[in-house]
Amino acid sequence: MRRLAPLLFLLASACTVETMDQPELSVSAPVGPPPSSVRAARMFIEVVETVEPVAERECRQRTRGMNCDFNIVVDDRPGQPPNAFQTEDRFGRPVLAFNIALINEVHNADELAFVMGHEAAHHIQDHLAKTRLNATLGAVVLSGTAAILGATPQEIEAARDAGSVAGARSFSKDFELEADKLGTIIAARAGYDPLRGALYFNRLPDPGNRFLGSHPPNASRLQVVKDTVAGM
Repeated sequence: MRRLAPLLFLLASACTVETMDQPELSVSAPVGPPPSSVRAARMFIEVVETVEPVAERECRQRTRGMNCDFNIVVDDRPGQPPNAFQTEDRFGRPVLAFNIALINEVHNADELAFVMGHEAAHHIQDHLAKTRLNATLGAVVLSGTAAILGATPQEIEAARDAGSVAGARSFSKDFELEADKLGTIIAARAGYDPLRGALYFNRLPDPGNRFLGSHPPNASRLQVVKDTVAGM
């Protein structure tokens, strides 16, 4: 069951919400400005209803024994920057969360469908579990090395924390590119244009190619989308 109450509230409060309006890929259709809050809410619901069954079908076809019953929710906490993320609830059900700021920021349904496909891909490719494992291994290796070298308990604890961060980020760029590729496929199979959707990257700060950065350069991500579409 999806928790879409904040969006339904927006639709029911149109007269109030309307006063609160908030990469190198060529496309034929104009991108345009972001939609109003009410239209964004309607668009979000429409994209959920279209993308979710496609993502669940891809999940069942590509995995064994994985929970493919996505729960798509809206994070309505105020004052947050635009964000979407994938997690799991305490029963192991995959959760795709989108906050109001992101829903209001996207310029069209293609962008939203691409982001939704990307987050679903993270679950299908088991990136959350892999990240946890890498974090654990990093913590064990670095804290163990510190202990062997005669570090104090405080230094060992600091080494464990640093190792956990380093381990978690060791493959995070690869995971993002993998999710971009499968997210492109999901968006396309749901009937959206992933090339147009990936133009959302143009409005994100470019993280560059930093050592242990959490995300790859925007140009690399755009190229993955372009290559994936060409391969389809």
